[in-house]
Amino acid sequence: MNWEPVIGLEIHVHLKTRTKMFCRCALEYFAPENSRTCPVCLAHPGALPVPNRKAIEMTILLGHGLGCEIVDRAVFHRKHYFYPDLPKGYQISQYDEPLCVDGAFSLPTADGELRIGIVRAHLEEDAAKNVHMGGAEGRISGADRTLVDFNRAGTPLVEIVTAPDIHSSEHAKRFLQLLRQTVVELGISDAEMEKGSLRFDVNVSVRPEGSDELRTRTELKNMNSFNFAAKGIEREIQRQIEIYESGGRVEQETMHFDPGNESAPPLRSKEEAQDYRYLPEPDLVPVEPPRDVVDRLRGELPELPGARIARFVDEVGFDLAEGLVVSGRDRLFEQVTGDRRAVANILMNQFAATGVDPGAVDAAELSKLIEARDQVPRHVFTEALAASGDPGFSAETYLGDGQITETGDLEPIVDRILAANPGQVEAYRGGKQGLLGFFVGQVMKETEGRANPKLVNELVREKLNA
Repeated sequence: MNWEPVIGLEIHVHLKTRTKMFCRCALEYFAPENSRTCPVCLAHPGALPVPNRKAIEMTILLGHGLGCEIVDRAVFHRKHYFYPDLPKGYQISQYDEPLCVDGAFSLPTADGELRIGIVRAHLEEDAAKNVHMGGAEGRISGADRTLVDFNRAGTPLVEIVTAPDIHSSEHAKRFLQLLRQTVVELGISDAEMEKGSLRFDVNVSVRPEGSDELRTRTELKNMNSFNFAAKGIEREIQRQIEIYESGGRVEQETMHFDPGNESAPPLRSKEEAQDYRYLPEPDLVPVEPPRDVVDRLRGELPELPGARIARFVDEVGFDLAEGLVVSGRDRLFEQVTGDRRAVANILMNQFAATGVDPGAVDAAELSKLIEARDQVPRHVFTEALAASGDPGFSAETYLGDGQITETGDLEPIVDRILAANPGQVEAYRGGKQGLLGFFVGQVMKETEGRANPKLVNELVREKLNA
């Protein structure tokens, strides 16, 4: 039997507000543990929440970017569960009346566009941070104790829930990468996985190919890498197929993917909505965003990354177009002049290897450098790319860095090299054309790499064929 994976994603994004969701504690990553807390986020008796207006507006802007309907009335709920990271014994979240619903995200692919439904994007507060000690890579699996840092408790968090419209690990990975770039460009989050400001859970099931049934799913929890997500999905797909083909039954459970061992030990049976005993938050009124605010935010929506990929495809092909956008080098690509495919290749290869911030580069100077790339030694071009983000960078500094570009300066050197190697000259003229590289190499060696390689090639070939 052929099997089809069915994948849905839950993406958690920290919003880049100045203060927390329901109190005025400052948001600061890597602050000393438990130093950014107050009676509200620590759930002291009598402390009441007050919503963060900026977080609500950021969520509406994201909703527009995801093609969602922005509702007239959203309600905060209490989501009950008992865990050390939740001081109140419940999380203030949204349940059946979220702020953004019924969206669609277009994922460009080499074969066209894949439409991925967005069920909801709802606003909530994050829990505290559990620091697992004694286990591998700080994961709960194998840890012998857990410490709690409440600085993160109350951080504004948007959860984006997709429909089960993804059917391969590769498309799941690409969706996550493009969604992250979208969030960053909207300016609502840094979406940095190493800081925990972007996290995602993956729901996986399989079904017979051609079927439309939704079978029992498992959840891979708190993935922190696009590549690990793809690996975890592949492993879980294979595990479920093996269970079904051996006559077994997949259990609905939550699992942690361990990238070191490429295993996913189960944590617990997966909860359903009724397990959380949702009830409307009695200390908060419903959110009713004014239509003028919703319209204003729609007008602030920039061109989205997915649209730019589609725009670049005709110029450079799908792979380069996607790479430029997902890496954030597309803005620089649009500013640099020259052959479009050549520029894209350099930005995605030699330039990418330097680690230079694309936003720090003077596009005009980089254009000059790329245009003259065949006139300088490869190592000089590489050094120039690595320095292109420095203040005051000038391409002329490298293009004019002692390079020998005049025929009159190179001709005596070429004549001397040919005269010193009569046997190789005779062999070349006898048909061993590969010796051209030998002569060019000798000239470059004598000039310590300062000769223009293109000019040397032309001059040596001309004299050998004379």
